[in-house]
Amino acid sequence: MASPDPVLDKDGVRLTVDDAVATVTLTNPDKRNAQSPALWRALAAAGQELPGTVRVVVLRGEGKSFSAGLDRQAFTPEGFDGEPSFLDLARGSDEELDGVIAEYQEAFTWWRRNDIVSVAAVQGHAIGAGFQLALACDLRVVADDVQFAMRETSLGLVPDLTGTHPLVSLVGYARALEICVTGRFVGAEESERIGLANLAVPVAELDAAVRDLTAALVAAPRDAVIETKALLRGVAGRSYEEQRVAERGAQGRRLRDLAGVGE
Repeated sequence: MASPDPVLDKDGVRLTVDDAVATVTLTNPDKRNAQSPALWRALAAAGQELPGTVRVVVLRGEGKSFSAGLDRQAFTPEGFDGEPSFLDLARGSDEELDGVIAEYQEAFTWWRRNDIVSVAAVQGHAIGAGFQLALACDLRVVADDVQFAMRETSLGLVPDLTGTHPLVSLVGYARALEICVTGRFVGAEESERIGLANLAVPVAELDAAVRDLTAALVAAPRDAVIETKALLRGVAGRSYEEQRVAERGAQGRRLRDLAGVGE
């Protein structure tokens, strides 16, 4: 079967849509899908270009690595063509630097929208920004050669691309601190055991496993999935009693919809 024509294909990011399933692919395998500001803008644009029919978004990387992290060219005096180098940004005001980082973060924020379920298919290296991009998704299916690592602290930096919140939510504060501060690699078996990965499979089975998961996600009624995701995402900010109230409200909406009764 022929692949659908890309909705977006630029700066190392390709978006294709096949009915209810969209696929976002990092397309620079020669550089192990290293990330840059241009790639981040393309990722943010991919989120904006999603048709309303899309229910599941699969994120994958071409080649042997999902993403080896930030392109080190960012730290050179010349930076990227047409972009301020990170060294130049560091010389700006606090407000300017904060605004630029906020713009970069937009590439990582839309994956948890309530109207979609996002699945990262991760093989090989997922380091630094690559790790945080995998963490941006709702679910992660990993190949048995996966190597997660948060290397920012080792470079004198901090993880700033929205990865700290999901990491702590998945593995707990103590484990997250240890992973970030040591910068060590976390492989497939450990990833599944501590909750980073929903499923770990042999490399050759990664695509099939993601297809099976995607089919199961799409099979559930869309509105029920949206309400359930919103309920689960809100747990951290609610007390037990507040969550009970939220559950009742969500179920009431679903029952009225199923019965064809208006508000």
